Amino acid sequence: MQSVGGNLCALWVEATCVVWLRSQALVRGGPEAAAEAQLMVGEKVAAQQDLIGKLAAGELGVTPLAVTANVTRYMLKGVRANRRRLSRG
Repeated sequence: MQSVGGNLCALWVEATCVVWLRSQALVRGGPEAAAEAQLMVGEKVAAQQDLIGKLAAGELGVTPLAVTANVTRYMLKGVRANRRRLSRG
């Protein structure tokens, strides 16, 4: 359970940073902002579809704790990648 709690806290912090960084990118406007908005929505749709497929196939575990741990780990990976990408530019 401790690892799930740690990952949830990390996800909260990382997601907060990504929201702020993306907000800054969107406020600047222009073609870059439009591309970021499309990327943001596309990532969310793709993640949802991927997670639904994994859940249906039983790849995320069978217990609530296992599913929570695996979904959190999956989401954290993507959010961290976005934070690194957005922090560069």
